[in-house]
Amino acid sequence: MCSFSKFGRQRIYMQICPNIQDSLSLENPNTDIGFCGRILVGLSLIFLLITLPISIWMCIVIVKEYQRAIIFRLGRLLSGGAKGPGLFFVLPCTDSFINVDMRTVTFNIPPQEVLTRDSVAVCVDALVYYRVQNPTLAVANVSNADAATQLLAQTTLRNVLSNKNLAEILSDCEHIAHFMQVTLDNATDDWGIKVERVEIKDVKLPPQLLRAMASEAEATREARAKVIAAEGEMSASRALKEASLVIAESPSALQLRYLQTLNTIAEEKNSTIILALPLEILPKFVNT
Repeated sequence: MCSFSKFGRQRIYMQICPNIQDSLSLENPNTDIGFCGRILVGLSLIFLLITLPISIWMCIVIVKEYQRAIIFRLGRLLSGGAKGPGLFFVLPCTDSFINVDMRTVTFNIPPQEVLTRDSVAVCVDALVYYRVQNPTLAVANVSNADAATQLLAQTTLRNVLSNKNLAEILSDCEHIAHFMQVTLDNATDDWGIKVERVEIKDVKLPPQLLRAMASEAEATREARAKVIAAEGEMSASRALKEASLVIAESPSALQLRYLQTLNTIAEEKNSTIILALPLEILPKFVNT
């Protein structure tokens, strides 16, 4: 009963995680090269021993710190996965190896002409940072991991931006870049590629659209300026109304304000001032 339940759990696990099963099979491949393969490996060892010490230089392989070597023996992956960094030996006739660079690669996506969801043509370019996470999968599952990742990045950029409005592209660049990074990372997981970061580099708009947006912004600012000026005039008129009510309570205050205005005009010293007589004096001259 226990063995059956264990088998059932293993079967369900393999059905849920087929990618994990494939990666495990690549990391621990079947190294049985058959009877003919054993004969060829034995002949290679004999040839190596006969030609010593000259042949030893054909067997030494040095892998740098940022590289890993994938070894094939008679076309089959050796157990143990990638080798390196450092020094290791290969058989000169039956073994072949491929060096895989593990450093982060920066790829500049060429400018992509995209038609947004609101029918606006924009030109967008971006940056993608990725690296090889599993060198065995990068060699065995895809013919050229770098080219495949770069082409997929271009296609993903076009597909993501075509489902966005222009306003969303201009305001949510960070969210779009994060969504692209997650999408690319999930798609390249079977290739042994890890997409670390995606950045939207530039968004170029047509000149006609730029002029229209500039006109719209200018009109908005002019309308706002007119509203502010009207609000200022309204406040000034209310202040003048209150001042007039205060001056109306005292006739002498009106005369003082009149003299103050004349004093302000006289400071220019380039005008001729005609001083009018107060209206209170005129009735006396009329009666006489």
